[in-house]
Amino acid sequence: MDYTAQETATKHEQILKYIENLKIGSKISVRKIAEKLAVSEGTAYRAIKEADNLGLVSTKERVGTVRVEKKLRDNIDKLTFAEVVNIVDGEVLGGLGGLQKTLYKFVIGAMQQDAMMRYIDPGSLLIVGNRSKAHICALEQGAGVLITGGFGTGEEVKRLANQLELPIISSSYDTFTVASMINRAIYDRLIKKKILLIEDIVPPSMEVVVLKSHHTLKDWQRLNEQAGHSRFPVVDEWNRVIGMITSKDLIGAEPEQTMDKLMTRNPLTAAPNTSVAAAAHMMVWEGIDLLPIIDTNRKIMAVISRKDVLKAMQHIQRQPQNGETFEDLIWSGFAEERNKEGYPIFRGAITPQMTNQLGTVSEGVLTILMKQAAYHIVQDIKKGDLVMDNMSSYFVKPVQIDSEIEILPRIIEVSRKFGKIDVAIYHANTQTLVAKAMLTAQFIDQV
Repeated sequence: MDYTAQETATKHEQILKYIENLKIGSKISVRKIAEKLAVSEGTAYRAIKEADNLGLVSTKERVGTVRVEKKLRDNIDKLTFAEVVNIVDGEVLGGLGGLQKTLYKFVIGAMQQDAMMRYIDPGSLLIVGNRSKAHICALEQGAGVLITGGFGTGEEVKRLANQLELPIISSSYDTFTVASMINRAIYDRLIKKKILLIEDIVPPSMEVVVLKSHHTLKDWQRLNEQAGHSRFPVVDEWNRVIGMITSKDLIGAEPEQTMDKLMTRNPLTAAPNTSVAAAAHMMVWEGIDLLPIIDTNRKIMAVISRKDVLKAMQHIQRQPQNGETFEDLIWSGFAEERNKEGYPIFRGAITPQMTNQLGTVSEGVLTILMKQAAYHIVQDIKKGDLVMDNMSSYFVKPVQIDSEIEILPRIIEVSRKFGKIDVAIYHANTQTLVAKAMLTAQFIDQV
């Protein structure tokens, strides 16, 4: 008996597969797909919309829906010319056929033309004003052009852009603003690239061991011997997850009882684009050891164990930072010291970015500081990571901009799986209490 998930494609999935196999640049329409695959136009429309969400197609004004290359997460920090158009609220003057090409770097044309050309390579984007000769030279070098200040360009330039399929874009913003907007978009993508997702830790074609709803206790016993573990997803005839079965569910069961009578219904599942940290929190909080990974149709794609997740989280901690979040930036200004008793104290100043409209520190920033201090003191005594269960802030006082503060975390109770931490924040000069909180957390042990 085969216990692996067998692929059964619906019409919706057949359309997605058809779109995926189309040549990059192929035009797509609801009517043509409906005729080609003998489906209703409603079914074709829904599949095209999902293909758009998956990054397989893109709909452009005056062009229509086109098959595009799906951007891999390895290249998430790379922008396409089409994305640049959206970022700078631009208008495409020519070269529509090249909008899906990838941008590798941008060059600001604030120099003589001869000097400018030394920095332009294929895949570049030249940011420049209304200098038609520079536009032509950039296109001839294989680069796109972004014209700032709301200026246009000549018909000769537009014809060349269409011929070479290299976009020429006009934006009403000035050069500095445009460069800042593109930089910000790239920086945000670097942060996203740093976040490890479930799809990064499971193989693309994982063989999943499952039980069907009509399988019996005898089938579970046979599969338990083959696989060497006791937890399995239960799926229906379409491979949609409908339950989970573990050895606990089988206590007192008869040999011929079927899985649909014994399984736990409506199990927790996750999508491939769920972050590993979120999956870890879910598994620790709910006390589960196996998490089914499903697609948009609830069909099973893979399973991950708690061990898989914890190994991945430890791998994250050893990786270099690609981009800093607000939390990283807030905590970076604080230095760790030790008092006479050897307890850690974190000292730093309230910067302008940490304040609200009244010039006092934001309550959200205080929460971040107390959470980070709790995390660091736990790291002193227990290797691994933690998942925050609860945080109760029971004292908060306004703190002025540029004030020096001290954060004093203290562990009240710690066990193998659980911790309770008290955190207090004081003015460094007056030793006045300005915030206090109690945090509880579950520990994720090293594997």
